[in-house]
Amino acid sequence: MATQLPDDFKCPISLEIMSDPVILPSGHTFDRASIQRWLDAGHRTCPITKLPLPEHPCLIPNHALRSLISNYTLVAPSKSQPYPQPQTLISALTSPSSPLETKLNSLAQLVRLTKHDSALRRKLTEWGAAPAVLKCVDSDDSDLQEKALSLLLNLSLDDDNKVGLVAEGAINRVVMVLRLGSPDCRAIAATIITSLAVVEVNKATIGAYPDAIQALVWLLISGKGREKKEAATALYAICSFADNRRRAIDCGAVPILIGLLDSGLERPIEVLGLLVKCKEGKEEMMKVNGCVKVLVHVLRNGSSRGVQYGLFTLNCLCNCCKRLCFEAMNEGVLEICMGLMEEENEKIRRYTSSLVQTLRDNLAIV
Repeated sequence: MATQLPDDFKCPISLEIMSDPVILPSGHTFDRASIQRWLDAGHRTCPITKLPLPEHPCLIPNHALRSLISNYTLVAPSKSQPYPQPQTLISALTSPSSPLETKLNSLAQLVRLTKHDSALRRKLTEWGAAPAVLKCVDSDDSDLQEKALSLLLNLSLDDDNKVGLVAEGAINRVVMVLRLGSPDCRAIAATIITSLAVVEVNKATIGAYPDAIQALVWLLISGKGREKKEAATALYAICSFADNRRRAIDCGAVPILIGLLDSGLERPIEVLGLLVKCKEGKEEMMKVNGCVKVLVHVLRNGSSRGVQYGLFTLNCLCNCCKRLCFEAMNEGVLEICMGLMEEENEKIRRYTSSLVQTLRDNLAIV
């Protein structure tokens, strides 16, 4: 079954389809289990680039790729079907005389072909597909725009294409879709941001682009379930770059993210776990009434990953504010922590221990 999937879905170490793809600081993606074994063996270089890694490298979840893998159609294209020439399909997109139906059909075939062929994704950009696809993204026809965005997302999966797509003006188009597109188009546009942000230099470029972060924050407010989830994932991807955290905070992201947590969406806790690392983020969270109560709710009811980020965020806040320590105690956080100390997850146990120590230290001062 793995042979029916694109090579980009396979871990470079195990050569198996990734179940939990994570990104190294080098920008390359690996399955968490495989890269963790590599790191546990004492290696501190990227397996692909051989460049040095930090002593404790951060493994950033590649939510966009994980979503693509989980939703991917495993049925390979039939060999009995004629293989369309990609250059002919691109020409159909660029020709002023091509009717809408022809462009829709060309995009649909290119989307299907690029799902199964990472080499073709690189070839398409060499053949000048990016400007043609981006022009279709500008279309007022929502069907044409959605198919063009799907192709743009496929092209962005290839690391060699990410910087080039940004240079071609992809961010401008994607931000416009985030604001004005259909719900499905906006969700895909947010996923494209996540994919492009895998490359470190793109994080800075996206964050500095006028209204890019503001558009994602706006989508957190106005979007439906899938749009909100993809917007939060995109914010998480670009806010691993420190300057973007302050930009997101300036756009009013903190109270919105806390509100989404309170409504049951868990992805925002991961973004808050990044924003709390800067002074401005802590200050904004302290201003939100009920922030501690929402975080404690995550500790009670969240997934393993949500609990990790909830513990980290609450500990950061309690470290700098005794008032919040009292609030956390009143919400029963100490009892919750006693239970979490028995968790199998080592990171949860470590974060729990840190939070308990913070509470004891601060409350002992009073």
